[in-house]
Amino acid sequence: MKTIKELLSEHPFFHGLDDDWLELVAGCASNSHLSPGSYLFHEGSAADTFYLIRRGQVAIEVATPTGPRVIQTVRDGDVVGWSWLVAPYRWTFDARATDELSLIAFDGACLRGKCNDDTDLGYALLQRVVRVMSASLHSARVRLLDLYGAPT
Repeated sequence: MKTIKELLSEHPFFHGLDDDWLELVAGCASNSHLSPGSYLFHEGSAADTFYLIRRGQVAIEVATPTGPRVIQTVRDGDVVGWSWLVAPYRWTFDARATDELSLIAFDGACLRGKCNDDTDLGYALLQRVVRVMSASLHSARVRLLDLYGAPT
């Protein structure tokens, strides 16, 4: 059985992070498992958790008048949620497990506290989160082009 620290060191999000920092953030983490159809979070609720996907798939959804629409799908090796990092700490989408899901869940307040106490760690994590945000924005742009066509 691997420790949380060992699992973190194997996840792409934490690749190259200092060993002492891995130990520090592992104190905010726990293993979690969800069945298909379970929600990680709902739009508008408190964003108090950050997730690393170990195995499985998550649909990021937005509510529409005709029902939920999947705007992004994340899977093994991805992360879910950055709203834990940005006040007012509220989710802006829903996230639903589409199959059996193994995650590492971080307590967002704990993680923010560790980042505030060690600003070098905070900066290292922020750089990683910004890469995730940038990739998500690029993916959204591609989906919009598929939906509406390229500008003429």
